[in-house]
Amino acid sequence: MNLTPDVLGPLIIGMRAAYARGENAMAHARAVLGTAQNTSDATLIAYDLQAGSYTAVVRETRADNLRWCSQLADVLRPLFPAGGSLLEVGVGEATTLSTVSRLLSPAPATVLGFDLSWSRCSVARDWLQEEGIKAEVFVGDLFSIPLADDSVDVVYTSHSLEPNGGRETDALRELLRVARRAVVLCEPIYELGSSEAQARMRQHGYVRGLADTFRGIGAQVKECRLLPYTTNPLNPSGVVIVEKNPTSAVSPALAFRCPLTNTPLVREADVCFSPLTGMAYPILRGIPLLRTQHAVMASKIVTAGIKS
Repeated sequence: MNLTPDVLGPLIIGMRAAYARGENAMAHARAVLGTAQNTSDATLIAYDLQAGSYTAVVRETRADNLRWCSQLADVLRPLFPAGGSLLEVGVGEATTLSTVSRLLSPAPATVLGFDLSWSRCSVARDWLQEEGIKAEVFVGDLFSIPLADDSVDVVYTSHSLEPNGGRETDALRELLRVARRAVVLCEPIYELGSSEAQARMRQHGYVRGLADTFRGIGAQVKECRLLPYTTNPLNPSGVVIVEKNPTSAVSPALAFRCPLTNTPLVREADVCFSPLTGMAYPILRGIPLLRTQHAVMASKIVTAGIKS
């Protein structure tokens, strides 16, 4: 976390209390911190508080989940190669990733998802196992994704970018870096929303101008439109699609990299380790913690027969 302890401690307590009262914990954080934007610390706290709520809803609304994921799978299917890899950024509890993976044909050879919150990743892992989907879930940061360049065929989001208003350029650059064939954003489209929807998105600090931001960093936007089905008319879901030209016909193997030094990581039972730098990242109950805040200088670790 980035806030100082004297600010962070009261913020955690205050957000937990607001959530228990049924209030919007992120709105509480913005008021306390005096900012119109959602900070990464506040987002992490809110996500941790919400962990388990999404799978609980999906258990009661399977038909709605299938309808939502079917239209996303229809968007992804033409972009997806046989034997390819799929990454959901901000995977949450994997309620979307599990269903989308099942609907894709050909089925992904590699399924990945990461989230800011360990608690959400833990719920996601259990959900994926229950749904019979083999996937790698890890803790990571949207703005410093711990994967190598061009390492995943298709990268997509499902309402995970939305709270990051003001940081659109940094987020989209990072998604483009990791994607090998395509990036698909399934997010609220501010410009296509009603005046009421736009007012709500401004209030919550949501992203804007996603298609124009992509164009501004040199990406070719293939499509930008609203989706036919959305769960909330005041949060109009749409897709923005960007395609890339892969440099190789063969999909690469999963390759974690250190988010601090961009060096390759070797995974062992309880640690991901960079032999080149001595940086180590713990694995908590089977889930790698791959944010810069988790980095440990541990050059005496011996891994894969190499001592740094």
